[in-house]
Amino acid sequence: FKQFFIVLLIILLAELILLILFFVYIEEVRENARQDLKEGLVLYNTENNAGLRDAWNTIQREWECCGVTKADDWSSIMQENVVPDSCCQQRHLNCGRNASNAFWMEINLKVFCFQGCYDKAEQWVDANKHLLGTIAMCVLVIQLLGMAFSMTLYQQIHRAGKKYEA
Repeated sequence: FKQFFIVLLIILLAELILLILFFVYIEEVRENARQDLKEGLVLYNTENNAGLRDAWNTIQREWECCGVTKADDWSSIMQENVVPDSCCQQRHLNCGRNASNAFWMEINLKVFCFQGCYDKAEQWVDANKHLLGTIAMCVLVIQLLGMAFSMTLYQQIHRAGKKYEA
């Protein structure tokens, strides 16, 4: 039980260190996240990546966003003036064709989502920071209770062992 307490303590300290590093290197974390998302776009139309494709489509549909930073992120990936249909606000088959054509975009300003999904994700985190903080505090309390109970159990077993030895 003492080892269990030590393991919980190490996990808690590692979480605190990661949290501090996250805030110290927040800009690097943001840039790495943006870059990783762009690398994920490359795999969108590849075989055996239906899960990734479904994830991108769901995010773009639910959050009404397109690409990582903007809809143009897709043009280098798709090799033509196409965005996924999930970028369309008014969805129909092949609505994403010619999406980056300037004339088409001007006529259909309300048809396509132009804000990037990374910005939408940042807005969501900012809007839900109190909820995320509350969840983090609950996890912290559960970890601290686990440590306290493991130490209490260790003490009880240790004391009971001394009584039997006498």
